[in-house]
Amino acid sequence: MLKQTIGLYLYRLPARLRAKRLLFSVFLLTLTLALNSSRPPTTLEQLLQTGTLVAISRNGPTTYYEGPEGRTGFEFLLLQGFADYLGVELEILEQESLSKMLQQVAADQAHLAAAGLSITPQRAKTVKFTQPYLDVTQQLLYRRGAPKPDSLADITNGDLLVIAGSSHAERLETLQHDFPELTWHEQENLEMIDLMEMVHRGEVNYAIVDSNAYQTNAHIFPKARVAFDLGEPEQLGWAFAYRLDTSLYDKAEAYLDEIRANGSLETLVAELFHAPPPVSTGGALLFTHRVDTRLPQWQTLIQDVADEVDMNWQLLAAMSYQESHWDADAVSHTGVRGLMMLTRTTARELGIKDRQDPEQSMRGGAMYFKNLYGRLPERILDPDRTLLALAAYNVGMGHLEDARILTERHGGNPDLWTDVEKHLPLLAKRKYYRTVKHGYARGWEPVHYVNNILKYRDIIVWHDQQEQRRLAIAENTESPEEPVNNEEDADSSTPPNDANLAPLSIL
Repeated sequence: MLKQTIGLYLYRLPARLRAKRLLFSVFLLTLTLALNSSRPPTTLEQLLQTGTLVAISRNGPTTYYEGPEGRTGFEFLLLQGFADYLGVELEILEQESLSKMLQQVAADQAHLAAAGLSITPQRAKTVKFTQPYLDVTQQLLYRRGAPKPDSLADITNGDLLVIAGSSHAERLETLQHDFPELTWHEQENLEMIDLMEMVHRGEVNYAIVDSNAYQTNAHIFPKARVAFDLGEPEQLGWAFAYRLDTSLYDKAEAYLDEIRANGSLETLVAELFHAPPPVSTGGALLFTHRVDTRLPQWQTLIQDVADEVDMNWQLLAAMSYQESHWDADAVSHTGVRGLMMLTRTTARELGIKDRQDPEQSMRGGAMYFKNLYGRLPERILDPDRTLLALAAYNVGMGHLEDARILTERHGGNPDLWTDVEKHLPLLAKRKYYRTVKHGYARGWEPVHYVNNILKYRDIIVWHDQQEQRRLAIAENTESPEEPVNNEEDADSSTPPNDANLAPLSIL
């Protein structure tokens, strides 16, 4: 446009002046181009040059943590998606204090902060928030069996605990004008899951958590109940520094618009905050039905692979159901897929080329389990060796070793599953996971994982016994000289107690 303007200007000049003006115009164009080329790069351009998106967050259940497939967590997955959107790598700087986190991003020590930050008027004075990507409601918890408070007016003894520097504390400061007798305690280095456990155990009478944290962990701490909501829902957003250059901020807004429009944000929220609880009676009944309807399709394959790797086929069948519900096309939000839900990295290490090929997936999962089994210290014997390997299949060997370290610190035996399963949930508590190598883990999940698999295996064993019994009855029916005990057969239709099942013979 600049060239066209200069050209038109020269064309309208008298011929005798064009030569002089031409030299001046060339000089002006050169100067303009030089000035444009010398402008400092924008924040977005600088980021693209370095190739790294730097975000401040905190290690925890709703933010980011190390899972069996690598780093995961709601904020991590959002940030990784943004980094992929920009075509750069993601680097996370950890900060425990929420107030320091906001100060750091305001001081341009990172590109943004992402840690489940509620958008509040007080915080908005320090940082610039993006559009909200999640609505959460602050909820007051009390312990089941104690009197249920109807409002903050019923809480006058000060035994209310919140996380220091949180939006919960900010909300209470605002509400104190209406409830002048209200008092509370603030404590740092806590997660909302810690608060839920403290209420569940009766260590505090009341606590405030966000609705997404409660939905995720309610089945773990059933005595921690919601009394009431504190006001209207709050919105979570990413925090950026206030600056005239909004190039990176605008890109973040565009990314959030895109994942909201294509449904991937909604899917992520559903998978991470509305996960189903451990197997229930209804789940066990559904599994029993699927043993009849789905297992026959895969049983021969499972038995063949189990024979190849020297493994109990009923355990392998239970593992594959726990992983994929015997759905060869299963895919999780983290990208694991197939009957045994292998990660891309694990599949590559095992030489598996197609994770959704049933035979390759089953063989890869069995080989990976045997690898974990073999990596445990030789002194650990079965059944503990197998149960610990199952836990490692779910949570990763690193987190399992952290749990064994915590078990030993607390006077337990790190080689016994009954001791380790008591300490695995500690990996979800900040005061414990900060002291071990691999940080936060959803430590209750491997416990449920192992127990679910054992329940599924028991049902498969019982089902197999029933099939064998029916075959024996059919054979006896064809042989009149061998009478059938109808009373015993009628009683056998009910699943036996665990003690009546085949012993845990795994390998």
